[in-house]
Amino acid sequence: MFTYVELSILAIITKAHGLIGTISLKELLTRLIVVFVIASLLELFVVGPVAQKIAFSLPYDKSKKVFVILSLAFFMVSGMVLCMSLYGLGSVYFSDSLLGESLVESYFTLVFKNFIFAFPLQLIIVGPLVRYLFVKFVKDKTTIAEALS
Repeated sequence: MFTYVELSILAIITKAHGLIGTISLKELLTRLIVVFVIASLLELFVVGPVAQKIAFSLPYDKSKKVFVILSLAFFMVSGMVLCMSLYGLGSVYFSDSLLGESLVESYFTLVFKNFIFAFPLQLIIVGPLVRYLFVKFVKDKTTIAEALS
């Protein structure tokens, strides 16, 4: 679900730290798979539950779907960006590609770039697409299964 954060981290790391041309396609795909697994587990067991708890504890009208969507998107993206930027920074640090920047400065730069990329993408493209596909394929099958019962 949050592969855009993973892709943006990999793109920023490879561009900003001169890894283009020095990393093989096989290594890049291996890193992408590892990042995908880590991000999925993090989203399922840490960020998702915390984001839902925070989003539903806020005082707003939860009967309005747009408020629920916006608050969930904000907290999910914020949590994933904070965590996966830390992962990206650790990856860069351990591959000795930090290029003299401080860890704190690099972390906040990554968070800023990833949030600017991830939040609009979630609101404009990914969120609506997933909701459309869910309604089209999952909700219809649930309705048919209930009718057959």
